[in-house]
Amino acid sequence: IDIMIAMDFSASMLARDFKPDRLEAARSMALRFIDERPNDRIGLIVYEGEAFTQCPLTTDHTVLSDLFLRARSGLIDGGTAVGEGLGMAINRLRESTRKSKVIILMTDGVNNAGMLQPLDAARIAHQFGIRVYTIGVGSRGQAMSPYAIINGQYAFKPMEVEIDDDMLREVADMTGGKYFRATDEKKLKVVYEEIDKLEK
Repeated sequence: IDIMIAMDFSASMLARDFKPDRLEAARSMALRFIDERPNDRIGLIVYEGEAFTQCPLTTDHTVLSDLFLRARSGLIDGGTAVGEGLGMAINRLRESTRKSKVIILMTDGVNNAGMLQPLDAARIAHQFGIRVYTIGVGSRGQAMSPYAIINGQYAFKPMEVEIDDDMLREVADMTGGKYFRATDEKKLKVVYEEIDKLEK
């Protein structure tokens, strides 16, 4: 199976409703998922206000894990370009001749940047026979979230968790995938286990 992971690296992923924060919890679960699928080609797209390929499809999971660990929030323009992240992942899978092509799209927010709308990207994925599993990462209610940089450090305050569940569900439905909402680390672990089972 060819799998592209498209992961939100925007500043809000540093919110502390997961231990130690959303980003590290999501990254460690993704790395575990990668470890358990040694025979698949897997790649990584990271996105904030723009998207870029952190690692193309590869069976060399040591290189992939290393590049995954090096990815940081704040390296590209702020914002959350869900559509761009999805679009770039589709681009990487378009030429694939594997029987199964999958994208795992993870975000903790609302699409608010980039030119490509997530639902337009989902239509393209459907045309290429790519299944998209979407994961909304974040508790319900409020979470300690970064709101400004003061003296080179993020400052945190309680902020409403806003995840576009409807959009993420629609993207998954349109492509024959599934939408998951992970409100804590345990749920996130279960989500990856379920995707693992679905894509044998």
